[in-house]
Amino acid sequence: MDYQYPIDIDWSIEEIIDVIKFYECVERAYEKGIQRGKLMAAYRRFKEIVPGKAEEKKIFNEFEKVSGYSSYRTVKKAKETNENSVIIKM
Repeated sequence: MDYQYPIDIDWSIEEIIDVIKFYECVERAYEKGIQRGKLMAAYRRFKEIVPGKAEEKKIFNEFEKVSGYSSYRTVKKAKETNENSVIIKM
């Protein structure tokens, strides 16, 4: 990883940590695969911090720009799979 995660300076330290955990789940989905439940739990927490669709889209685009990983496609794939599935390398 040779990039900085997009974060909002108004988030608390706990919120920043939780958003970074979500980013790490997306990275894991691309690199190794991840349990759907773990990814969706991180996404639900992300949505508590970033409830608006416009802000979510902006952050997802920023993350994809720096990392090359699409949070949108990862979450979409997770929503389309069975609950106990593993999201295999994206």
